[in-house]
Amino acid sequence: MRTDVAIIGGGLSGLLVAHRLCEVGIDCLLLEARDRLGGRILSADASGAWSSDGFDLGPSWIWPDMQPQLEALVRELQLPVFPQFSDGDMLFEGAARQSPQRHRAMPSAPASIRLAGGTGAIIAVLAQSVPASRIRLDTRVTHIAQTVDGVALTTGKGDTIDARLAVLAIPPRLAQNAMGFTPALDDATIGRWRRTPTWMAPHAKFFALYDRPFWRDSGLSGYARSMVGPMVEIHDATSASGQAALFGFLGLPASQRRHAGVETIKAACVLQLARLFGSDAAHPRATLFKDWAADPLTATELDHDSAEHPSPASASWVGAEWRDRLILAASETSLTEPGYLAGAVEAGERSAIEVIRRLQENSSENLS
Repeated sequence: MRTDVAIIGGGLSGLLVAHRLCEVGIDCLLLEARDRLGGRILSADASGAWSSDGFDLGPSWIWPDMQPQLEALVRELQLPVFPQFSDGDMLFEGAARQSPQRHRAMPSAPASIRLAGGTGAIIAVLAQSVPASRIRLDTRVTHIAQTVDGVALTTGKGDTIDARLAVLAIPPRLAQNAMGFTPALDDATIGRWRRTPTWMAPHAKFFALYDRPFWRDSGLSGYARSMVGPMVEIHDATSASGQAALFGFLGLPASQRRHAGVETIKAACVLQLARLFGSDAAHPRATLFKDWAADPLTATELDHDSAEHPSPASASWVGAEWRDRLILAASETSLTEPGYLAGAVEAGERSAIEVIRRLQENSSENLS
């Protein structure tokens, strides 16, 4: 099969590139190793399945005042938003045998905003703009080789896809670990890709779903900090449609989570919520747990116990041999907010502009 642009990775940045290319009539093919789009964006229902009115197992918030490109995309796609609930007091758990302390919460500045339906809403709308025939799920790219006029991609199914350009919209560390290149990447590129932390990869989130947000009756915001754990930071995760929930970030490193096991962690999280919010919290109608470090399409061994965050850098992500054939578009490559939703938007928009520029230049050269 042949296409103008092969996009590897169907998360926010990869989908945004595909969206922009389709807008101007450039043929592209989006290749995603998972059986769903979204990458590290996953809005799920009570069973853990993707939902159009789900709970965000990946990123949850946007900050419009600080993230103009992301805010502009949300407005362009006409996605409804609502503020993160923060009215009421916060709780602080400082020691195992001490009662939680209640404090007046300071208002968040800038205010955190959420997308109605979850962050998966932005994925759903972008996906609708790309023809279904130009999206391939369950398709892992295992090798990229240069050809006379572009690149040849080999998939895990043994298929070959020829393209003029390739856009790599998966984390650099994951790509270096999972893909081969001909010619081989230079040592400096390999080293940089390996050193770049993957956003979300070390983290895990737990959700407890309830029939109603009972903590609000007591004047609590749902926000809590804990030195005891297993969750270190907890928030109200009630959806725009009124589905009540609390969620927390796990403070245990990935190796300890793996040793403890999912069911033990879930039980410990429910006990912690009961300590903090009372007996009503001890009986959720459902629980959700997502450990991104256990997701082989997100994390490598290098990510498991690292809490580092990628830093912005303007240097090229590929050496001279690959500069004309390969563009990196993952959030980690953002020039402004690497490792965030806003970073994925910046990297995706910038990569789409670069692809269009290169293809136009090549067309002009061929006509002259």
